Amino acid sequence: MKPLMIVAIVFGVIASLILLLLIVSTINHSIQLNKEKAAFPPPGEMIEVGDKSLHVYSEGEGEITLVFLAGHGTSSPTLDFKPLWMRMKDEYRIAVVEKSGYGWSKVSDSPRDIQTILEETRRSLEGAGEKPPYVLLPHSMSGLEAIYWAQKYPDEVKAIIGLDPSVPETTEVLSEPSNVQLSLLHFISKIGLTRFMPEAELIKNLPLMDSDDLSEGEKLVYKAMFFRSTLTKDMLREVEFLKENSRIVGKGQIPQNTPMFFFISQQQGQTVKGWKDVLLLYLSRIDKKDFTILDTGHYIHHEEAELIARELKTFLSEID
Repeated sequence: MKPLMIVAIVFGVIASLILLLLIVSTINHSIQLNKEKAAFPPPGEMIEVGDKSLHVYSEGEGEITLVFLAGHGTSSPTLDFKPLWMRMKDEYRIAVVEKSGYGWSKVSDSPRDIQTILEETRRSLEGAGEKPPYVLLPHSMSGLEAIYWAQKYPDEVKAIIGLDPSVPETTEVLSEPSNVQLSLLHFISKIGLTRFMPEAELIKNLPLMDSDDLSEGEKLVYKAMFFRSTLTKDMLREVEFLKENSRIVGKGQIPQNTPMFFFISQQQGQTVKGWKDVLLLYLSRIDKKDFTILDTGHYIHHEEAELIARELKTFLSEID
């Protein structure tokens, strides 16, 4: 047998095995998704907003409502924010809005411009019976949404508590992931290859799996939501709209009368050069403001929830 023929046969066998693996993974993923949807129904309300079905989780009592807005790619915002909202719900009303394609919210084909995202968030809160003014707690990229909200509807925003939030200028210091990289990760998630991830790698991607703030049952849900809602189509389109959304918010008037408190990640500042400086510069233009720099990663509400809750309560009592 000729060497070239042997090589062709070997490559054919390898390609067939890879194809078989992808088919098996896709079928298994579909079966597991159906089981998980039945086992883990949404803990909050599913609100119909136009042709979308969005999940809003609410809990607690209080005159002030804290609205949590997830950063880009957060697969389960309701559980992701739990370390912080569980420390606030006894004194405040809390509401976690899961945008289209996040958590239990359905995936859509709608554009992810800042106007659409904001109006869907407002209408989902209204549908869930929540009423402004709100204290907004945006993490990461949703900082743009919070600022835009204060620009368009200042009477609805009592304060912005930024959890290492984006501001219009952060797009100048962030390196954008390539479309090829994002599309590959989306494909891997879509066919369920993430389910074969080693436990150590899974915990690295889901640090709350090692936290006492989630029960063992909640950790099962958290893992299932990771398999279900990692880099959905909506999340991919958000990256496409990021620069334009930043430009729109940057053109708007700075909401200097809206009190702001930024919790800023020291480690994020080391990874993204200029991150901390950009946030502090934006904050300097606000009349009533404060900040704390924390030696944590970007998901600061995982590692320093106790401290953030304490300083947040003090700040809210001062502006109230």
